[in-house]
Amino acid sequence: MSIWGKVLGGAAGFAMGGPLGAIVGAALGHVADKQAREEDEPRDGTKAISFTVGVIVLGAKMAKADGVVTRDEVTAFRQVFHVPPHEVKNVARIFDRAKQEAEGFEPYAMQLSRMFRNNKAVLEDLLDALFHIAKADDILHPAEIEFLQKTAAIFGFSAEEYERIQAGHMTGDDKDPYTILGVDRDADDATIKAAYRKLIRENHPDTLIAQGVPQEFVDVANDKLAAINDAYDQVQKHRGLT
Repeated sequence: MSIWGKVLGGAAGFAMGGPLGAIVGAALGHVADKQAREEDEPRDGTKAISFTVGVIVLGAKMAKADGVVTRDEVTAFRQVFHVPPHEVKNVARIFDRAKQEAEGFEPYAMQLSRMFRNNKAVLEDLLDALFHIAKADDILHPAEIEFLQKTAAIFGFSAEEYERIQAGHMTGDDKDPYTILGVDRDADDATIKAAYRKLIRENHPDTLIAQGVPQEFVDVANDKLAAINDAYDQVQKHRGLT
């Protein structure tokens, strides 16, 4: 069964508990179990579900951060994350519920931060997914950037780590390869190589899937890996590294 069938089949709310579980139950018309326990550390069977619901809910919250949810943002969500045609309606119900409710994004981000506190690479991949949605209309609105910065802080990323993550989504002259690798321009070659190898190891799709990122989101992980490799290639050429 695909991740969408698991999320939308009725079990997600009971598996997760907390605000994420409640919003799934409310959107899909399930009766919420008031005793459902929020998982501080999700079990293997609920990691992928938690990640996916988190992307849907935070994606909806962020998409309206600039005051308007565009058709491009909704379309990007459906295409990038491979929502099958027969599941689009139910995914849209969760997306719309999150978009319309008055509560802010913070409780959902905090729940995900607790769930994946030992899997920072998963939280980083979730941020990457949100960047994909934010960039769908070819504009990173200041309100969307503020949303992403606040979410990153809740996830436990420092300002420097956020800058590295954001750099991977920049284009043209704004795309600094050293920032993408998370190193200073005056770092020695050994430090740069070590940083590159660490990023490749942590962001390899197989590693992320093992930690809870669903197969349906692998394109995001592959894009991240390509950005890291491209940044290292640029640094190699700049420094004459082999």
